[in-house]
Amino acid sequence: MRLRHIALAAGMVGVFCLPAHADARDISRDTLPANDGWASEGEGTTGGSAADAAHVYTVTDRAGLVRALDGGSATPKIIRIAGTVDANTDDDGDHLDCADYATDGYGLKKYLAAYDPRTWGAAKPSGPQEEARQASAKKQAERVELLVGSNTTIVGLQGAVLKGGSLQVRNATNVIIRNLDLRDAYDCFPVWQPNTGGLGDWKTAYDNIWLTGSTHVWVDHVTLSDKGHPDADEPTYFARNYLRHDGLLDITNGSDLVTVSWSRFADHDKAMLIGNSDTATGDRGRLRVTLHHNQFESVVQRAPRVRFGQVHLYNNRYIARNDDYRYSLGISTESAVHAENNAFHTPGHIEAADLVKSWNGSALHQTGTLFNGYPVDLLAIYNAYNSGSERDLTADVGWTPTLHTKIDSAEAADRQVARGAGAGRIP
Repeated sequence: MRLRHIALAAGMVGVFCLPAHADARDISRDTLPANDGWASEGEGTTGGSAADAAHVYTVTDRAGLVRALDGGSATPKIIRIAGTVDANTDDDGDHLDCADYATDGYGLKKYLAAYDPRTWGAAKPSGPQEEARQASAKKQAERVELLVGSNTTIVGLQGAVLKGGSLQVRNATNVIIRNLDLRDAYDCFPVWQPNTGGLGDWKTAYDNIWLTGSTHVWVDHVTLSDKGHPDADEPTYFARNYLRHDGLLDITNGSDLVTVSWSRFADHDKAMLIGNSDTATGDRGRLRVTLHHNQFESVVQRAPRVRFGQVHLYNNRYIARNDDYRYSLGISTESAVHAENNAFHTPGHIEAADLVKSWNGSALHQTGTLFNGYPVDLLAIYNAYNSGSERDLTADVGWTPTLHTKIDSAEAADRQVARGAGAGRIP
């Protein structure tokens, strides 16, 4: 059955059982291969591959996706997404915009007037407009936060898009997300935080994918971006960009045993945070993540930024084009990043010394790095150009990766990732 026929039929029911696209290999029962990163540890990651026929769904709208997710239940399930699913829709499938969520008298102009730092000062926002913002944000969260439970596989059929939604894997285990274009997890109601970064900043709520307290997760051949509403096009309020997006894929709150492979992170500010705070000492021994054969394209920072975790970063491709580029690898408290054979492409104003930034980090292992086609030692360069605001990094991260597939040269991986990373490119 062709997808155009699937889409026509699906408009009537929203969720149903169907075979995969006739022209493509059915990947919905695939499991993570042995030794493919941290998520292959122990019993590995199998997602919903054990699902019975009654729990295999093809969905074409938000309502169908919500029914298939079953409130984040642990029942083995396979969810195939067909076409474009818009999370900002009501129960009848009609699109909702920010005005539809606004309640209790909330208005951006009124919010800006209430909390202008010149009159409000540096106190945390409180009072009627902040309360109205919170109530409005809650209404949007009820639509766009999509809870993914244990033993679940979510795959996109040919050209599948999830727009405006935040897939949230909370306190779950054994989850697979593959072959899906996730875009524009747009927050209608950012909050002003006067004391962030010294000058204050806007805080947003949604990641395209958020792993929190979860283990054994495989994310593969996904594309994540702000496509539709890039933050660069947003206005400036209180001398700060009015951000609408948080992370593309954040891994926090003790999540563990995660593999992210062959995926594309594009056109975004903060791409990936691994570990959420310097004081979250319960993350010690967790946050073990493998990132391989991913492309980070026009990403400003956090590709990734790591706290506490043992992160194996190999055969990834970086393309920095942003005028406001900050860094790629963030080395933070007790992080242990083992980077091998990654390739970086930058314009002339971005130098190799800009690729690594440290906040209370102590170590970075790196080998085989290519910078604009030339081999470089990122560790030596960081230490040579470190301004003294942070201590020099050592090469001893305290561990050596053993769970990995073949590690190619950075030059070979660069070509492979350019051809093969992202949704719609599974061989």
